Amino acid sequence: MTIFSLDNYNIYVGDVKAALASFSLKNYSQVMVICDENTRQFCLSNFIQYIDNQKINIIEITSGEQQKNVITCEKIWQQMLDFSADRKAIVLNLGGGVIGDMGGFCASTFKRGMDFIQIPTTLLSQVDASIGGKLGIDFQGVKNAIGVFNDPKAVFIDPFFLETLSLRERRSGFAEIIKHALIADAAQFNDLLKITDLTKVDWQKIIPLSLQVKQNIVQQDPFEKNVRKALNFGHTIGHAVESFFLETKNPLLHGEAIAIGMICEAFLSVKKNKLTKEELQQISDFIIKTYGKTTIPSKSFSFLIKIMQQDKKNESDAINFTFLKNIGQFEINHTASEEEILESIAFYNQL
Repeated sequence: MTIFSLDNYNIYVGDVKAALASFSLKNYSQVMVICDENTRQFCLSNFIQYIDNQKINIIEITSGEQQKNVITCEKIWQQMLDFSADRKAIVLNLGGGVIGDMGGFCASTFKRGMDFIQIPTTLLSQVDASIGGKLGIDFQGVKNAIGVFNDPKAVFIDPFFLETLSLRERRSGFAEIIKHALIADAAQFNDLLKITDLTKVDWQKIIPLSLQVKQNIVQQDPFEKNVRKALNFGHTIGHAVESFFLETKNPLLHGEAIAIGMICEAFLSVKKNKLTKEELQQISDFIIKTYGKTTIPSKSFSFLIKIMQQDKKNESDAINFTFLKNIGQFEINHTASEEEILESIAFYNQL
């Protein structure tokens, strides 16, 4: 068991049963587990019998980013009411980023807040979404437009859950590991370049290295006023691309969109005389080899710019970016014009 100690809570990496044994739930009035149909089927039975509380209630929602909205929140809050939940109850969020973000948001707002624990079951949520206290839902096509900062009581990360994932889901989460290496760990990025088969990765070794990057940044800047913006590398363009494809017949997973965003924003890093062309080539070759390519249609360009203009990190109507100074180093609070952004998308499209 690897334990990361943050200011307000611990992150446990290892057997979830051992993590539960070190964290008592018996003093809570009840335990509510929020899951979707997938995590209920494949993950719930692996730990629920180890919960030391006799009153356990299950709240099941439908899986998918499309469900991350206020309508689903209303369903969760209604079930909390039906279970007569009070502020001495605790919520266990069992699932990927959607469950963690929305379940944490619902727990933080129901009756002005109750405790919650994140139990991420996807690679994406294990290395990124479950850490840092950012909670929320999508609104009017804008990702995470409504939300709060609130820390969980603990995070339990069990690599065993990754065995329930498809290769595509693992590859999606791998994008955040690439991001962490690109912004803060050049040696780790060089190691990632050697990976050719995501079904044969020792996640127990890689996940803690990735968590270390995020832990260091979050502790410096818990409310995203300064260096935490580095974690948004690839996300300004990536979130917009994800939002566009979400409304098509072939939606992209979060990591697939962020992979596109990282290439585009690495291109802008070169444009702003930060990154070298050789480093851009290395990044682009690795991401295309890992994710393939999804052409971004020109009809989406005005939509993409509009979504980027709604980004929470923007200031004074300028679209805000984190750029790479070189592989393993970042610079926050840079801007790019609409023309430069579209040029970066054109660069990606021609790869």
